[in-house]
Amino acid sequence: MTSPLVRIRALEKRFDLSGSLLEQLRFENGRLRRKQDAVHAINGVDLDVHKGETLCVVGESGCGKSTVARTVMGLLSPSAGEIHYDGERIDHLDGKAVQPYRRKMQMIFQNPYASLNPRMTIQQTLEEPIRFHYPHWSAAEVKDKVQSVMQSVGIDPDWGSRFGHEFSGGQRQRIAIARALAVDPEFIVADEPISALDVSIQAQVLNLLMDAQERHGLTYLFITHDLAVVEHFGTRVAVMYLGRVCELADTATLFAAPRHPYTQALLSAIPRLEDDRPNHIRLKGEVPTPVNLPSGCVFHGRCPYANERCRQEVPALIATDEGGRVACHAVEEGRL
Repeated sequence: MTSPLVRIRALEKRFDLSGSLLEQLRFENGRLRRKQDAVHAINGVDLDVHKGETLCVVGESGCGKSTVARTVMGLLSPSAGEIHYDGERIDHLDGKAVQPYRRKMQMIFQNPYASLNPRMTIQQTLEEPIRFHYPHWSAAEVKDKVQSVMQSVGIDPDWGSRFGHEFSGGQRQRIAIARALAVDPEFIVADEPISALDVSIQAQVLNLLMDAQERHGLTYLFITHDLAVVEHFGTRVAVMYLGRVCELADTATLFAAPRHPYTQALLSAIPRLEDDRPNHIRLKGEVPTPVNLPSGCVFHGRCPYANERCRQEVPALIATDEGGRVACHAVEEGRL
């Protein structure tokens, strides 16, 4: 397999909750102590995104998948780890050094009602990134590019004089996709781009993304919680739980034979019409807080297969016979 377009290694992101220095100081047992708290949103994530594929990152709310997306795009600075794009490290770049990657890497946000500037017309919204990344283009070239990209996503170019609030959610998301495509990117991060849309519109937007991928040779990092979308849209799937990747596999392999206990429980929750489908797996216990992470495997408190090793030792992602990777001591030891 060729080298990945995007390589993420040991990525961590912590959000400080301690406040100012005075807020961190407190008396305990007659002594003045400093206590610092942080939300551990990402905890050592390793991912590779290969050219032309759609890597879907799934997991329940609060697992860190959107934080991974924003950190990869440079909207958040990583607390530790490295991000490489096409062999070059980019997580430490700023200013003019990062500008070429801003064009190659674009993002589609979750809420189409908040991602468009209400003070700008659609024409201005789509012209802005083109003028920024191609300052030598003439006004006619910019206008032609805007018309071309609007037509490619099914938007009438005559709508350019209108504002975002004049459109429906599906139309706004098409405009957001057009904005991402306007600068001819190679890699697009889509952070739950259809979750705020009606079900009838979701399929249209998904088909639009698939058509754009085929037409432009795009690579997607697709963040979602909708497993039905993953089965239809994804090339590979990474399952996250409490800031860690617990399983990574091809879409068909993951849905046919999930290995990690959390993945099995997650997939059992998909409504299906088959009579012979396995029973829904009900997990016991509560999801731990990311402020005070549990020791060892972060899933051990809810896992029916956990033993003492699971409570003490963090599992590494190991290769499976099916070609995927799973972070589970029970799988490694043959207990599952």
